[in-house]
Amino acid sequence: MKLTRIPDACHGWVTSLKIYGQKPVLLMLSLGFSSGLPLLLVFSTLSFWLREAGVSRTEIGYMSWIALAYGVKWIWSPLVDHLSFPILSQHLGRRRSWMLMAQLAIITGLVGMAFSDPALSVSQLVAFALLVSFSSATQDMTIDAFRIESAPEHLQAAMAAAFMTGYRIAMIVSGAGVLWLAAAFSHSHSDYQPHAWQAAYLCMAILMGIGLISALFAKEPQLPAREAAPFHILRRYRRQGYSRFKSKLFAWLFHTIVSPFADFWNRFRWHAVLILLLISCYRIADVVMGVMANAFYVDMGFSKADVASISKVFGVIMTLVGAGFGGILVNRFGTGKILFCGALLTASTNLLFSYMATQPPSLALLTCVISADNLSAGIATAAFITYLSSLTNIAFSATQYALLSSIMLLLPKFLAGFSGVLVDHIGYNHFFMVTALMGLPSLLLIAVLMQLKPFSKK
Repeated sequence: MKLTRIPDACHGWVTSLKIYGQKPVLLMLSLGFSSGLPLLLVFSTLSFWLREAGVSRTEIGYMSWIALAYGVKWIWSPLVDHLSFPILSQHLGRRRSWMLMAQLAIITGLVGMAFSDPALSVSQLVAFALLVSFSSATQDMTIDAFRIESAPEHLQAAMAAAFMTGYRIAMIVSGAGVLWLAAAFSHSHSDYQPHAWQAAYLCMAILMGIGLISALFAKEPQLPAREAAPFHILRRYRRQGYSRFKSKLFAWLFHTIVSPFADFWNRFRWHAVLILLLISCYRIADVVMGVMANAFYVDMGFSKADVASISKVFGVIMTLVGAGFGGILVNRFGTGKILFCGALLTASTNLLFSYMATQPPSLALLTCVISADNLSAGIATAAFITYLSSLTNIAFSATQYALLSSIMLLLPKFLAGFSGVLVDHIGYNHFFMVTALMGLPSLLLIAVLMQLKPFSKK
């Protein structure tokens, strides 16, 4: 019997797929779930709750600034990189102890949100949502540093895709799961019933236990011990006449806060300006549109069950497909080309939402638009996470990745706060067109950077 030889091209694809079976990659599934669960609970799912409670679109847009904690997390990132919890870190290590503390704070915030009612007191809900947002941002930067430090460079694209898979599964739970639970606990499909939302958020607090288990059973990265500060910095302060205590303090602050940013600039020089501009622009089209997406579904007349089934499940599944496919594409064709492709697709799919705004409600059309949008987002995100990871120095992984991912969200989240005002003035149709145009600067910057400093192939 003659055996058929597998073509070399097919063999290459099979080899690429095997990378997803390695232990560091598989661990990212559970950690990605822990990272992804809180986001929608203070973002689009919260906007659905607020809209159903009678909160105006303008207020919903402004309340999206709660998520700005993700955009300023670089401020406290040096603490995550250099401070350890006295007892906990001795048993778990610095990275895992920070994960655990952040997850406990997230659970506390979600329980507080569960016992709040925006129809009676928006301020109480906002306070607990801020706690969830701050703690979730802290958890994210810790997991990002853990991922970068736990595996060699050739695994980073696959780990990014696995992380996104877990992240998006969590988004199914915190998106569709919350809507389904809220519908199940409701006695009526039309009236606002706060107890239904409160029960759903309590369930989310319980599911954060997956993050606690992941932190306890993960293996702390084995890295060389870090000095409090390089000796030459300490000696410089001593020569300036400072006491030994002040010299140590100033040297530690310099090494902790200044050195990560100085290292980034020294490695990339003036290219760093273009890199930071690209990072700040890359997700504008996606984030600004996303704030109003759920309000758009409500105003179009879709029910919670419709949105849960199509947008929050089928759409997220398409994102997982896109993330997995994106990881393979980056591994085979390099980061730059897939980064450009993802940015182009993400901006273009916003035009589909613009078309849908001019049509009568249609579940078939909603399914097609959501599928295209989420598939594009998955490809773009896998490439973008890989790109950000390649820019960091492992000596300052938490601080530098936090800076980059903060810049990624700061401008988009700020502009998204005005999305409700924009919709009220120009309508959904033109709003989605404007968000599509917001994707053009990132395409130009990627093209320029590919010419000046080619992207590394993973």
